[in-house]
Amino acid sequence: MTTLVPRAPYTDDELRKLYPTGLELQLVQVLMRHGERTPVSARFQNAGLRAFWPYCASVRQMKSTILASGGDLADDNRANANAPFHTMEWKRRLEAFGENDEPVVAKGPNGELDDICDMGSLTDIGRQSTSRLGLRLRQLYVDRLQFLPPSLTTSDILYLRSTPVPRALESLHQTFTAIYPPSAREPDETGRLPVPTILTRAPNDETLYPNDGNCRRFAALSRAFAQRTAERWNATEEMEYLNKLYGKWMPSNSPRVAVDSRPRLSGIMDTINSTLAHGPETRLPNEFYDKKGREIIEKIGVEEWFSGYKESREYRMLGIGGLLGDIVGRMVGSVEQSTADGQYELPKKTGPGNGHIKFGLSGCHDTTLAAVLASLGAFNTDLWPPYTSHIAIEMFRKSSIPAAESGPSTVPSRSSWWNTLFTSASAPGTPPAGIGRTPTTVLTPGEVKKMDGYYVRLRYNDEPVTIPGCKAPGNHLEGDESFCTLAAFKSIVDKFTPQNWRQQCRVKAPLPALPEGEPEPAGY
Repeated sequence: MTTLVPRAPYTDDELRKLYPTGLELQLVQVLMRHGERTPVSARFQNAGLRAFWPYCASVRQMKSTILASGGDLADDNRANANAPFHTMEWKRRLEAFGENDEPVVAKGPNGELDDICDMGSLTDIGRQSTSRLGLRLRQLYVDRLQFLPPSLTTSDILYLRSTPVPRALESLHQTFTAIYPPSAREPDETGRLPVPTILTRAPNDETLYPNDGNCRRFAALSRAFAQRTAERWNATEEMEYLNKLYGKWMPSNSPRVAVDSRPRLSGIMDTINSTLAHGPETRLPNEFYDKKGREIIEKIGVEEWFSGYKESREYRMLGIGGLLGDIVGRMVGSVEQSTADGQYELPKKTGPGNGHIKFGLSGCHDTTLAAVLASLGAFNTDLWPPYTSHIAIEMFRKSSIPAAESGPSTVPSRSSWWNTLFTSASAPGTPPAGIGRTPTTVLTPGEVKKMDGYYVRLRYNDEPVTIPGCKAPGNHLEGDESFCTLAAFKSIVDKFTPQNWRQQCRVKAPLPALPEGEPEPAGY
């Protein structure tokens, strides 16, 4: 699958069932795959596919922040808060190698010089699809559920984060701006609109995607699962079928299609999906779009990339456990703060000082979404996550919970709640303050009781997801297994949340024999 075809908006009856009156939505955290993009590397130019595609009109309107002339620096060599910065507008063109290694300006299929995309770039179609995702999120959470305010007066209720990959950050920009365009942001007394803070990490600390480039142990495990997939599939009838389709376009130094060929089978799938999402000027020969062939290639790709999460606790822990630990930490932190503040009623209008994050949006990748679902035992498909796929992780509170007996409501200072919240974001593997990262098995009965009456529900591309471990009696809302108790959800995630990700990534122990079954099943 390549481009997501969104389902129709929920009917009123569907909305009532999905958001029952006995539950109040407290926190939403959305993980979104970036929009449509170009292939991450040039392949099959011998089949007539041009390396550079003319689908990035944004490169005509590039902008950079410039320190104006005369902008003196302070004694510590930093610009002060009121330093004069301006915006420089510029147009980008790509330069490439010519036939004899001479520099040439990259051209599109019809000789275009402008609008040329780099490898792996978010295209105009990708910008459009991520904006449409933002409109759907606004329609649901602002217009219909009235969970988020229609006009933003502060960005304090938001948690925005992206991987350092430009297409993910740009997709986040598009989606957020569709949820809260400038017309839906209220200026402060100085006339300045609320400026959202977007968090990013250095690549070696990134846990918003499976970081095989900076986690040595995970990379070794990933290679082992990939090799097992190659041994299972390279000599099969299915692979022979793919060779009949694509073999004549394979390079002479790797003439057979295989899981570990060059290009890899997953790379072939990447080019097929990228071309399908765009126009006829950047299409491959018809054989590449054979329905049976695409089903085979996706099935094998899903096994190669995601079977490890279903079978190995260590794989889950190093690949995606840090991210899910952070997500649970924000949920439990929200519960703890509500308990301390005695604030159970959602404010009619959220303004500065409330100190509660209500909505998170993270720009990430297909490998993020599939890893999250597979680690929770809920990725039961052979279909690769399409562009602009998303997971909404929603936390609810039972309406019948009485207000906390903690005395008058107190509002924490902005610095205190902000610093507490982002302890884990600045130091991967370091548990944040509170019980969010503390394993459930060592919590006191009083700490566990704080989570009573709270539930977690995942929706993948607008369809509810059921986690296996939440089906047990007492682990879900009566009558609906998709609503997992917060305590049960945290207990499941605790089992593969790393305590020191960096150190665990450096482990040199021999790789375990890869299982044929599921000795460490996911989602329990």
